[in-house]
Amino acid sequence: MLQAADIGLSYGDAPVLRGVGLDVARGDIVGILGPNGSGKTTLLRVLAGMLRPQAGRVLLDGRDVASIPRQLLARRLAVVPQEVHLAFDYTVLEIALMGRYPHLGAFELEGPSDVEIAREALEATGMLPFEHRAFDTLSGGEKQRVVIAAALAQLASDASRTRGPDDGAPGGSLLLLDEPTAALDLHYQIEVSGLIRRLNADRGMTMVLTTHDLNFAASVCHHLALLREGRVLAAGPVDQVLDAAAVEALYGVRADVQRHSGSGRLVVVPIGRVDPEVRRARQA
Repeated sequence: MLQAADIGLSYGDAPVLRGVGLDVARGDIVGILGPNGSGKTTLLRVLAGMLRPQAGRVLLDGRDVASIPRQLLARRLAVVPQEVHLAFDYTVLEIALMGRYPHLGAFELEGPSDVEIAREALEATGMLPFEHRAFDTLSGGEKQRVVIAAALAQLASDASRTRGPDDGAPGGSLLLLDEPTAALDLHYQIEVSGLIRRLNADRGMTMVLTTHDLNFAASVCHHLALLREGRVLAAGPVDQVLDAAAVEALYGVRADVQRHSGSGRLVVVPIGRVDPEVRRARQA
């Protein structure tokens, strides 16, 4: 579905991504793991077509995302940012309706079908009872669910509208999430994790997410890509990629990685920081 090949990008003289490759199959949940400053968010923006790489290219169903008109791309691919800053006071429903913009013509206002789609998206994320609440009055986890609802509304088609000739592109929606559980307490982390799994299982939605939370990634992702200093250290199924050696290479931390007997998921328990000299000697 989505393929990044040999992506390279620099900010000035500072390389951020170096020969990065990533393959995302339809219906997959792929986690991009790495420490702060590893290039995770930059890679997500490249995948979304928001940044154009200086080397390599990103393909969506075999088509270079740079060649896809922005409005059409936005009907297939939505981004959930880490933080949302609003200039005005919007209600929850108004935020969800913002996702319908790619489906509107110039100066066209949202119609009844757009409101219905936005309300369905809020229902899917459990936020419909809050539709008239001001967005700024919500908790962090509630805000995250509303922003995800806006993304779902963005990706929803409307059969009542006339489509252009380019709208016959292969189907399948792609959701890109940047640190979806950052700054959330444990309760909302579990809530957002459950929502991601449910959207994937019930709707077959393909997702790519960035995180530095290893246990969150192990609980929701099917595949992982480990990113450090702009390079992919390893990529593949969670069970094959996430182990003690990978955690040390990625974060410089000794960890115990075991399968939890109750949940059946891998659990990462940090033990201690690896001495930098020892680490350099191992990498030599």
